Amino acid sequence: MAITPFGKGRETETDSPPRASSAPSGTAAGPGGLTAFIDQGSEFEGKLSFRDTVRIDGRFRGEITSENTLIVGECGEIEATIRSNTVAISGTVTGDVIAKLKVVLHKTAVVDGNVEAPSLVVEEGATLNGQLKMPAPEGKKIGAGPVKAVGGGGDAGAQVPPKA
Repeated sequence: MAITPFGKGRETETDSPPRASSAPSGTAAGPGGLTAFIDQGSEFEGKLSFRDTVRIDGRFRGEITSENTLIVGECGEIEATIRSNTVAISGTVTGDVIAKLKVVLHKTAVVDGNVEAPSLVVEEGATLNGQLKMPAPEGKKIGAGPVKAVGGGGDAGAQVPPKA
């Protein structure tokens, strides 16, 4: 059984161009694939930053920054501020979660902290104790600016007579 490393540079020949992989989904099979895995029983403290997808099933305390996806497995216990494009939580997170695209709270998720994301998916059974802020997705504006009165004719300065 061969063990392949995660992340970029998985090619065994140093001069060969990247090629498509026929590996099943959920493996470290290409750009955006799983690049790191912190397994149950592991404990880390500090700052974690990554570009692709990371799954945490162990304990982590500190700060997490991602350019892609963070997956917190059912056994994952996170005490951190999380900033990522997408965050999928099945375990426990204590701290704020800030996502540019989406946060998914699976049925076993427990989040004690504020969540900020333009899209939120919550399965029945998930727990969220904190404030939710849902800004517009990047590049989209909500509303058209200040409210203006639109008249259907007549004098814009006309007053309505009081009721008798």
